[in-house]
Amino acid sequence: LLSEVVATFVLVFAVLNMAAPRFGLGAMNALPVGLVVLGIGVSLGGTTGYAMNAARDLGPRLMHALLPIPGKRDSDWGYAWVPVVGPLIGAALAALVYNANF
Repeated sequence: LLSEVVATFVLVFAVLNMAAPRFGLGAMNALPVGLVVLGIGVSLGGTTGYAMNAARDLGPRLMHALLPIPGKRDSDWGYAWVPVVGPLIGAALAALVYNANF
């Protein structure tokens, strides 16, 4: 849960700071966001596998539960709440910190 909170906090806080750029990059405006996602994935991706939002984890988990794959394990629904609750907490904290400082 803590990994999800930190990853989402960093992502949302970085995007909020990049939303009103002091200078534009033109066609490369998405590059800084992509680099932030890459940095988060490299540093925290091992624990949850880049699940920085609920859709990234919940969609594949649902498909894994529904598809008839031979020899598959369970879909681990006991853990499914972590990639949903963690990003909600991280995004709320990032918005609070951003609004308090800027």
